[in-house]
Amino acid sequence: MPSPVKRLLALGLALTPLPGQAQTIVALPDQTSTIRLSNRDINHVICAGGEIEDVKFSAEKAIAVERAGSDAWIKFLVREIDDAGMVTRSFVTTPSEFFVTCNGAVYPLYAEPSDIPAQTVMLQPGTPQRARANEELLGPLVEEERAISITLAMLQDRIPGSFTTVAPRSGTIRLVSLPDAAIEERQRIEIDGSGLSASEYLVSVSSEAVLDERSFLDSALGANIFAVTLDRGNLSAGETARLIVVRRGAGQ
Repeated sequence: MPSPVKRLLALGLALTPLPGQAQTIVALPDQTSTIRLSNRDINHVICAGGEIEDVKFSAEKAIAVERAGSDAWIKFLVREIDDAGMVTRSFVTTPSEFFVTCNGAVYPLYAEPSDIPAQTVMLQPGTPQRARANEELLGPLVEEERAISITLAMLQDRIPGSFTTVAPRSGTIRLVSLPDAAIEERQRIEIDGSGLSASEYLVSVSSEAVLDERSFLDSALGANIFAVTLDRGNLSAGETARLIVVRRGAGQ
């Protein structure tokens, strides 16, 4: 006989929340996350960048859990009482604890069942997990190769999940050596365990210009810069170039 979750998943559209209703919750390892889950619909748990190895919970409670690869689904079972043809439903309201193992780390979830749409819980790696993944990714490379790998990841918009995105600096940056260029930071990343950080900037000019990458070795774009890459050097008025700056240490 199919499990409760598989039977419910088979209902498809009937159990799919309306667009815009589902919420995404972020949980980190080794610290208890107090979350609200739907006590009516199927809740989705995703292990970012890896697989869910195990989900521990109290089997005595009215809960069904399925897992496959990086996904797990949690459903609080509804109790139905038929009293002479009068069917009443009782929804779970008692909190439950889940201990989800993802990427070798444990994510304690204290879940409060609520009358809300289905929720999505994203299990994000913590600093030790990100550092280990970055070491596997960049460790075999020499420093120059690391800079190339990071630069290509940003230019191709394929940033690994183990890289941490942080808030970019707001406002326009002006360099003394390039008075006609306006520079805006588009995105910034930090790479745990590598001692490196990087930023992508958009560089625009008010008149035709030929840009030299060496002009961007400027402390206004951060300390300890050791790699600078432009995706184009010749710009006409109003055109924009992408600039990738890789630094030793955290971005500034």
